[in-house]
Amino acid sequence: MRFFNKLKSLVSACTQYTGSIEIVAPLSRNIVNIENVPDVVFAEKIVGDRIAIKPIGNQMSSPVNGTIGKIFDTNHAFSITSDTGIELFVHFGIDTVELKGEGFFRIDKEGQSVKKVTLLSSLICPL
Repeated sequence: MRFFNKLKSLVSACTQYTGSIEIVAPLSRNIVNIENVPDVVFAEKIVGDRIAIKPIGNQMSSPVNGTIGKIFDTNHAFSITSDTGIELFVHFGIDTVELKGEGFFRIDKEGQSVKKVTLLSSLICPL
């Protein structure tokens, strides 16, 4: 647990943004209480507060106008920096890294400029 506490302190030490930003849901969805997510890192807010979405469908789109940053090799997650300079992390599924990219189809590219609701990734098999 010491690792998670250290990680949390590093994340908490980041500069806080005081403006506002409009974020749209990256998936058709049902919102889930983050504390009910079966992953301790997210449920206990170790890497900060966030929302969880139980998807309806299999396509992920951009939550903000911005630029795609890092895309995980497994295509299950990516970062995006909004036009206002805020970096977001979008993660698709629980333990989806274990799929090693199988079932994900990447549409986007690192460095690509995107608008809200631009289609970025698809999950081509049900979880």
